[in-house]
Amino acid sequence: MAELSTRERIVGAASSLFYAQGIRAVSVDAVAEKAGVTKRTLYYHFASKDDLIAAYLAARDQPNLMLFRRWFEEAEGGTAAKMRAIFLNLARSARHPKWRGCGFLRTSAELANLPGHPAIRIGAAHKKAFENWLRHVFETEAIADAALLARQIVLLLDGSFAVVLLHRDASYMEDAGEAAFTLVEAARRGEARNPSVAA
Repeated sequence: MAELSTRERIVGAASSLFYAQGIRAVSVDAVAEKAGVTKRTLYYHFASKDDLIAAYLAARDQPNLMLFRRWFEEAEGGTAAKMRAIFLNLARSARHPKWRGCGFLRTSAELANLPGHPAIRIGAAHKKAFENWLRHVFETEAIADAALLARQIVLLLDGSFAVVLLHRDASYMEDAGEAAFTLVEAARRGEARNPSVAA
C-alpha cells in the first residue's frame, strides 16, 4: 500500500476527530498532533480550519455515495427491497458504538449560521447527488414522479439519521426503510395501474 501523503494524513486525522467529536470541539492543534505534523505544516496545506472542514466532508463524499450504491446493487429483490436494504445497512452501522450519525448533517447543524461556508456547499452537493442518483434509479424503472419519490426517500433517510442520533435507537432507521419500501412499491403499482394513454 502506498504511503499516505502529508495532506492525506491531515485529512484522515481531521476526519477521525471531527466525526467523533464535532468540528467546533476539535482544535487545529489536535488535528496536527493526531496527524503527526506541526501546526505550521498543517497551515501549509490548509489556509484555515474552514478549509480543513471542507476537505473533511469532500473526502467523505464519493466513498459514502459508492457505499449506498453498493448496498443497493448487492441487495436481493426489486427496487423497493433494494431501497429498504440501504436503510437496513445504515441501521446496522448505527448500532456500532462509534457511530455518530451523518457527518454532513452534523456539520451543517454546527455551521447553521454560516450558510456560505464551503462545507455547507459540499454537504448540499452531496445530498443532491444522492437524490439525483435515486431519481435516476426510479426513472430507469419507469416509475412516475421519480423526482418527487427521490425527495421523499431523502427526507426519510435524513429524518431517520436525526431521530436515531437523538434516541440512540436504530430501529427507527429500520422503520424508515419499511416506509421507503412502501413508497416505492406504491409508486410502481401506480405506474402499472395507470399507464400513459395518448390523447
